[in-house]
Amino acid sequence: LGNRPGDVVDAMTGDIIGRHNGLWYHTVGQRKGIGKVMFPLATAHGPWYVVAKDQGRDIVYVSNRYDEDDFARARSEFELEDIRWISGTPPLDVKGTETDAEWSEVRFDLKIRHGPKIVQGTLMLSGDGFTGNVHLDNKDGGLAPGQYVVFYQIGTLECLGAGVISEKHWAKFLQTQHNETSTGEEQELEVKR
Repeated sequence: LGNRPGDVVDAMTGDIIGRHNGLWYHTVGQRKGIGKVMFPLATAHGPWYVVAKDQGRDIVYVSNRYDEDDFARARSEFELEDIRWISGTPPLDVKGTETDAEWSEVRFDLKIRHGPKIVQGTLMLSGDGFTGNVHLDNKDGGLAPGQYVVFYQIGTLECLGAGVISEKHWAKFLQTQHNETSTGEEQELEVKR
């Protein structure tokens, strides 16, 4: 694959705390081995986890607060795209009523990625029923764009369909963090003036 170096950035502060040799060497949720590409002073403040990757700017975002509340929403809510239903259309219980154009929030058993673990959560479809938002009952350790989420009828393991975690997932979190950091810096400047 070769090398394409870039920065390792603290997702909470925006500080550059290391240099990596290529995004493809790191996965969201990774802990093991990330210290090798971080500056020694930053490594001491770990453990660090990969929380996102920016392909356009070759940035690996990491955090030493991955298990704290700062990441609760990013680890339990995400957008899906390219949802496909085995029947060709969304299940009837996802629609409010036959005449209602709005979607209902529906609970499913879900499988994320390739693992054997089944988790529970809700899906709220949007638009034409091929995109939507998922809210998991519990945090997941490695949600990443491009991963599949499979929907099962609760309690039966009857597969109903699947979708792909959108690129918007971590981008939304990082934008929120950037806005909060910018607002905090602006407030600090106001106090100093």
